[in-house]
Amino acid sequence: MQDFLDNWGITVMVFAPLVGVVAMMLLPEREEETHKLIALVASVASAIVGLLLLVNFDYDRSGVMQFARTDTWISVVNADYSIGLDGMSLPLVALTLLVTPLVIIYSWNHIPSPGNAKAFLMLMLVLHTGMLGTFVARDLVLFFVFFEVVLLPMYFMIGVWGGEQRLYAAIKFFLYTLFGSALMLVSFLALYWSTGSQTFSITGLAELVADGDVARNTQLLIFGGMFLGFGIKVPMFPFHTWLPDAHTQAPTQGSVILAAVLLKLGTYGFIRIAIPILPEAAVSWAPWIGLLAVIGIIYGALGCLAQTDMKRLIAFSSVAHMGYVMLGIATLTDFGINAAIFGMVAHGLITGMLFFIAGSVKERYHTLEIARLGGLLVQAPRMGWILGITTMASLGLPGLAGFWGEFPAILAAYQPAPGLSEELFRVYMVIAAIGTVLAAAYLLWLLQRTAFGTPSEEFEDDPHIHDTVFTEWVAWTPMLILIVVLGFVPSLIFDVTNEPASMVGEVIAALG
Repeated sequence: MQDFLDNWGITVMVFAPLVGVVAMMLLPEREEETHKLIALVASVASAIVGLLLLVNFDYDRSGVMQFARTDTWISVVNADYSIGLDGMSLPLVALTLLVTPLVIIYSWNHIPSPGNAKAFLMLMLVLHTGMLGTFVARDLVLFFVFFEVVLLPMYFMIGVWGGEQRLYAAIKFFLYTLFGSALMLVSFLALYWSTGSQTFSITGLAELVADGDVARNTQLLIFGGMFLGFGIKVPMFPFHTWLPDAHTQAPTQGSVILAAVLLKLGTYGFIRIAIPILPEAAVSWAPWIGLLAVIGIIYGALGCLAQTDMKRLIAFSSVAHMGYVMLGIATLTDFGINAAIFGMVAHGLITGMLFFIAGSVKERYHTLEIARLGGLLVQAPRMGWILGITTMASLGLPGLAGFWGEFPAILAAYQPAPGLSEELFRVYMVIAAIGTVLAAAYLLWLLQRTAFGTPSEEFEDDPHIHDTVFTEWVAWTPMLILIVVLGFVPSLIFDVTNEPASMVGEVIAALG
């Protein structure tokens, strides 16, 4: 078993969903139940292999790449099929392995109009492979390929199964993300040529840059390209405008995957690629990253207060919450990076749950207009309580996962890395703290308007409004349990991420 995991474990985990895609291609569209079963089996098979990797992972050496494999791939440009798992990528891989099967379970009786479960679930499995591959890639070309694989499936999920403005949202999502990817690719190529065209390996490039092979001004420009590429994917202010449209128009499953995992590809790119390879440039760019992060926190919160649509409000909250993640990253400290990774996982679970609930509300009420909703605790009390727990987690209530996604990021800004202005980052800290007050305002306002009170006359006697069903319980329960467990035992993630985060922090500290 150990030999299998060492040589093939990650590869099987990443590509198992594609086996499901091939199997589904051989079956006619009308066999809907079979397609659902194949998609679930493929995602669960990937999760089982991932679980074996997690069980056999050496947590005392979480800073070291484990189950690593490197094979020659494109020899003419020295690009390798290089994969591995360490404490930085492990929580995000685990999040992906959890969320995708749950989304497929939720889809069992929630395939959005115009139907076609075959195409919908095939796209979801392709997304699954792209997301997993991005988190385990150790070569920039391989990272870019997996990073791009997720673009088309999400484009089609929004464009075909989305809302009334789906084509506008899908094209906007595609163009923004493609523009960011182009900048990222140019940065990768510039880094490759600047270091003598020797390797695309992430660790290899970091060593070459550390040896002084790249001029400082070149490093600043390359980091700037990566900053734009990854920043659009996060998305950071002011590159965020595609996100509310994409979330609002996407089907529920697309919104959940987008919030839970896809947004993390950008923040992961910062801590895996941009900062470790170009630490000197990171120090120069960090104040600007921190500035845009706190602007995003306040702007996202104010944007939430102006929304009339439940889903769009949750989308703007993602801009604010990802701002806390980016603030943690901008401190360039091990504490800040630890906080950022925890924030990614917490945001994935909590905002994913909020979009799940919004989708189920839309299915019952056929609207997400907040002014028309109300009395959810009367008509669907279990769903109302679930919404209450999730909003409390999102606003950062101690004892729930959201607290550890925000509080440590704010605390990390008090003492940033050497070379960064403590006075400036303490100003950022105060602004971010104000953002938590605004978060409480818009989330409690959402909860009060949708869950409390009495149902409006429009829906008072509607027979279609019912409480949580079996597939919703199955899909939501693991996420709710993790939101509570991680709130009380945050060390489950911090103990895993601390060593790789410390290694990045040491590289930055050495420059100071």
